[in-house]
This record gives sequence, structure tokens and C-alpha cells, in this order.
Amino acid sequence: MASVASEKKKQKREKHTLSELKAMGQQLLTSRAHVNNLPLLLSFITPNSPPPYALESLLSLQSFFTPLIPQLPSSSKQPDADPDPEFIYLTWLRSKFDELTQCLTDLAVSSQSDGALREVVLDSIMEFVKVGNAGKFNTSVYHKLLRAIVGLIISSVVRSELGVDDIVLDMLAEKYFNYVDVRYFTCSSFEKLARTLEKEVDKIVFSLTENKEVSQDVNDLVLRPSIELSIQKMYKLLACIQPLKDVEEKLEMWNDSGISSQDKEGKYKKSNDNVLSSKNAAKKMKQKFTKAWISFLSLPLPLDVYKEVLVTLHQSVISHLSNPIMLCDFLTRSYDIGGVVSVMALSSLFILMTQHGLEYPNFYNKLYALLEPSLFMAKHRSKFFQLLDSCLKSSLLPAYLAAAFCKKLSRLALFAPPSGALVIIALVHNLLQRHPSISFLVHREIGPDTTADTSAENNTPDGASKDLFEEKPGIDHFKNEENDPRNTNAMRSSLWEIDTLRHHYSPPVSRFALSLANDLAVRSRIPEIAVSDFSSGSYATIFGDEIRRRVKQVPLAFYKTTPTCLFSELDFPGWTFRDDHQDTSAKRKRVDSV
Repeated sequence: MASVASEKKKQKREKHTLSELKAMGQQLLTSRAHVNNLPLLLSFITPNSPPPYALESLLSLQSFFTPLIPQLPSSSKQPDADPDPEFIYLTWLRSKFDELTQCLTDLAVSSQSDGALREVVLDSIMEFVKVGNAGKFNTSVYHKLLRAIVGLIISSVVRSELGVDDIVLDMLAEKYFNYVDVRYFTCSSFEKLARTLEKEVDKIVFSLTENKEVSQDVNDLVLRPSIELSIQKMYKLLACIQPLKDVEEKLEMWNDSGISSQDKEGKYKKSNDNVLSSKNAAKKMKQKFTKAWISFLSLPLPLDVYKEVLVTLHQSVISHLSNPIMLCDFLTRSYDIGGVVSVMALSSLFILMTQHGLEYPNFYNKLYALLEPSLFMAKHRSKFFQLLDSCLKSSLLPAYLAAAFCKKLSRLALFAPPSGALVIIALVHNLLQRHPSISFLVHREIGPDTTADTSAENNTPDGASKDLFEEKPGIDHFKNEENDPRNTNAMRSSLWEIDTLRHHYSPPVSRFALSLANDLAVRSRIPEIAVSDFSSGSYATIFGDEIRRRVKQVPLAFYKTTPTCLFSELDFPGWTFRDDHQDTSAKRKRVDSV
């Protein structure tokens, strides 16, 4: 039936020319007797209509409705038992106005719309938003527009075209998000959008759990493509909203009534730019901005959006929230996930701990568990290593914790690329400088003259040096697979891995490891190393540094006499080398003689 009705409307539209359409618009504007032209003009505002016809109809209808909007009754207002004919007429106009805003919304988000027409449509919608609620900001029309942009509830005409483009969102942000009230009501509508989407997700979860044939793990099934797309568009919309950065910023309002709010009696209180101070506006904007972000973070975010959010939070969100500590649940859950998600959540969590008093008892245990070989290939490894150095900067850290991090990092250096080994040496250097109580971890060769009384000379705790140096060489009590720093036995080990790096195949690594021992000898005069100088290194940076170095002496593979063997007997005391070829020749001679 719907297809038949649409086909009839299409045939009816095709009977009229553009000049006739313009004439009908003129008649509508001049006399109420031609009000029946309104539904016909309205039928041309569809994605299937030619752009000139849709534009001409839009201009006529906008000119017709703009002066009448203050007189139109509310959509929810019911007529009396004996209604006035004028009221019936205005109620009918209200229904047609609501239909017009819906058609304009569908036309704005449709991929079939012409670019220039889409911009005119958006401007018309925002004009209705400006004056469409008895002079106040029309939140219902604006909310309808945002719902269509994020693809929550729209007409079936454009339902299959979701995700084709985001031009209307870009135009909205570029042209109207510089107005404070538009940003304010965008955040206010965003809460409703998040609640609507959350209900849709709950319905899907309920339907899936009711179906016995579906597995219990419904998390992967909840995020249908349409819901994922809506969440992605909601994030893009939210990322475009900027709160008031400066309380002295000049307030620009799209609507003259400014930011209105309801009092306890349900009446609107007007707060225009002449009454509302910049400080109060910034406070109100912060509250709405915070609620919008908290409501968005409660949604089941796709992994790509999840990562983008974690990157954005510490850069442009936390500082503008009214109460940043509200992010602690989201960030602690993200930090507990592990892997790259935990690495990306560390920046925001560190800000909450250092600047907003967040207490997280298991923070260092989780941080210790993040130290894996794959970390050196992560995209955000540079920021992570800098934060790791900052987290271990406190001199109040217990010795066992500092020793565990030193030992774990040193063990990772054996598997890390040369750029990662350089970062590890810098981190270990700083830890040993900050915590002299673990200096006994520095590797020392055990010879016949070594005694067990060296603990006092090297600030070694009682028992640690005895266990380490009185046992057989080569035994390492460190438990590399243990995730709890308390149980790693790092205090009974030594940094033999750093000593191994002195023979690394990469010259920068071997030189840096060799300098570590020299720096520790003059600890009081050597400052800490800036980890940021090494955190973003790679094979390319190491190669570039090496080719720029000025080498005074170049080693050459030169022998004064031609070598007769691969190894010298001096390198292997107690071993005797023989030439099996000569023995075979002697045997052949004896066999031939026989």
C-alpha cells in the first residue's frame, strides 16, 4: 500500500512544472484560501524530487511557516470538547509543520540530496530551531536532527543509506558549533541519544538471551553493524563539541533566549547573554559536557572507537570535565583489560592519580604485568615508556618494587630490538639513580678473591648478598613469569642482562650499556636520563645516528700473517686440536703400502 501511495504522489508531482510550483507558493503566501497548496508543496520535499523543485517548495514553505510558528499550538495539546475552528486550523498547521521538519531531516541525511540543497536544508532546520518554540531554542526539532545524523530513528526512505556520508555533521559542526547554546543543547540531546541507543542494545541482548539456540556469549552479537555505525557517529559528534575553554570567552548565542533551564515549578528561566555571565555559562557547559561523555562511555563501544576514546580522554576531555574522577570506573576497567588497551588507558589513569587524588592499590601490579615483548612494537610505546618512567619516579617506592621493575626490564632487553634495549637501559639507569638501596643488583663477576663480606661496601641488604654470592654462579632466582612484584625474588638476583648488553651486536646498545657502569660510579654527579630521547627510537633512527657519527678509528679485518686455523689454542685451554685431514692421509699411506 505504501508503495502504491508513493507512486501516486510521484505521478501527481510530475504533472506540475517548476513555474506552476512557484505560482502555488505565491498563492499560499498571499491568501488562506490556497492553503490546500501546502500538502502538494510538501510532497516535493523528498530525496527523490529534483533539486530545483525541492528548493522552490522549501523556500515557499519556510516563508509561510516562519511568521506563524509563535501561534502554533503544541503538538501534545489536545483540542477541547467544542474546539474553535481557528484552533483546529492551527492544529492542522502544526501537524504539517512537524511533517515538514521530518521531511527536511530525511532530506538532509540522504545521500541522494544535492550538496548545495543539503546546505540550504540544514540552514532551514536551524532557522526553525531558532524560532520554532515561541522564541526559545526548539530542542525537539534539533533533537530530531541529531537522531537522524547518528542514525538512530529515521524514516524508511533513508534507512538503508546510513554511513554513506557525514557531510551534514561536518557542516553542522563548522557553521553552528561556535554558538554556545548550540553546543549546550547538543550535549543535552546527546544524553537522550545515548539512553535511546542503550535501550536498543538491551533489547537485542534480551532477545538473544531468550533464544536458546544462541550461545551465552552475546557480547560479539550485540554490536550489530547499525549500532556500531551509530556509536561511531555519536563519537564523531561528541568529538566536535568543545566546552568553554576560557571563562572570559565571548558568548555567541544562536537563539536570543540563550541557555534556558526549568525551575522547580516547571517554568523556563531565561538566561540570555546579557544576564548569564561567562563563569556561569562555562559551569553549565561543563556539567552538560560531563554528562554527555559519561553517558557515551556507558555504551558498548567498538574496539576502534574504544581506542580513539582512550587517546582523546587525556588530551582534550579530562581537563574540561566538572568532576574528572567520574572516569575512574571506565579507566580502571580499561586498565584491567590488558594489552594495548591498558597501555592506552595509562595516560588518563595517571592524570587521575596524580592530579585528582584517585587511589588505585593494584596500579603497580597491573603496570608490571604490561611489560611484555610485544610492547616494543606497539603504536603508543613512546608515550607509555615516558609514563612508566614518571610512575617509577617516586623515591617512596619500596625496594622490592623497584628491583622487580629493574629486573623485568632487564630481562626484556634480551628480546627487544636495539631501540627497545636503549630505552630499557635509560629506565634502569634512572631507577638505580633514584633507589640506591637496590644498587647491589648491578652485576659483578665472582672470582676466587671475592668474599661474602662485600655487602657492606655496596649497600647490600643483609642476606641478599649472602644468598646471591655464596651460591654457585649462574643461578638466577628471579621468576620472570610471576606477575606479582612481591613474589618475583628480584632482590635475590642481579642485573646480569645489562652486563650482557655490553656485547650486543648493535654498537649504540653496547656503548650505552658500558656507560651505565661508569655513570653509577659517579652517581652524585650524573643526572637522570631523559627517556623521551629514546622512547620513539627505531631501526631507522639508530641507522641515521650511526651514519652521522664521525669515526676516528675504523676497525679492519687485517692479518699480518695468513691464519692457519679458525680458533687459537689459547682461547681453549686444556683442549688439543688436530687435523683430521692429515690423519686420514696417513692412514691411506699405510693402507697403500700394505
